[in-house]
Amino acid sequence: MYRARDEVANEAWLEDLERAAERLDIDGAARSRAVDLFLSNLPEDDRSKEAVMAASLYVAGLVENDRRSQATVADELGVSRLTVQQRWKPLLEGAGLDAPEW
Repeated sequence: MYRARDEVANEAWLEDLERAAERLDIDGAARSRAVDLFLSNLPEDDRSKEAVMAASLYVAGLVENDRRSQATVADELGVSRLTVQQRWKPLLEGAGLDAPEW
């Protein structure tokens, strides 16, 4: 869980997340979930925030059935597909959710 001040302190990052979700045409439920995941998994290092943002957006799409590919999300947020691939499952499980069985 995150505090309200985390939302205020990371307003610029949340705006970036919202813009990326808009460009990817991700629905409102997935956007809200992505924000919650991002704020609940905030790293201290700004460089890591882009990676967590990308993983949060990818996981939110999986959970809310508004899926985008790892490569699409990664490209939109300026990280590598490998970054999303390495971070999405631990983020999902850390939120108490089960990974899909493909």
